[in-house]
Amino acid sequence: MARAKKLFTIGYEQTPSKAVLDELEQAGVKLLIDVRAIASSRRPGFSKTQLAAGLDQRGISYLHLRGLGTPKEGREAARGGQYALLHKIYAAHLKTPQAREELDELSSLVKKTGPVCILCYERDHRHCHRQWIAE
Repeated sequence: MARAKKLFTIGYEQTPSKAVLDELEQAGVKLLIDVRAIASSRRPGFSKTQLAAGLDQRGISYLHLRGLGTPKEGREAARGGQYALLHKIYAAHLKTPQAREELDELSSLVKKTGPVCILCYERDHRHCHRQWIAE
């Protein structure tokens, strides 16, 4: 018997909020974990309060784990296309006490909650810190 997937990732770059919410709902996600360092966005529907409200309307819970967000210098490296540098910066960040604590929390929530999805901005998971969180 195949086991259901319990952890998904999604990036909202160039995607309308309705499309993201539809995809989460169709996947059966129960909890969205926001792993942006700063949970605000100029894109409509993706700031913390708006996003949480849209999720709530679909029966999906929201949690912001700021400690898993990319530090400023990592975000700057990503914007400059320096993905190896982003990885180096983020790997060091994951060793901090807050990041380790929040990784443990995320792992526990995946086991207890059912399908969980981690969200940040970057569309391509290969250029985003959420791939390293999911691993």
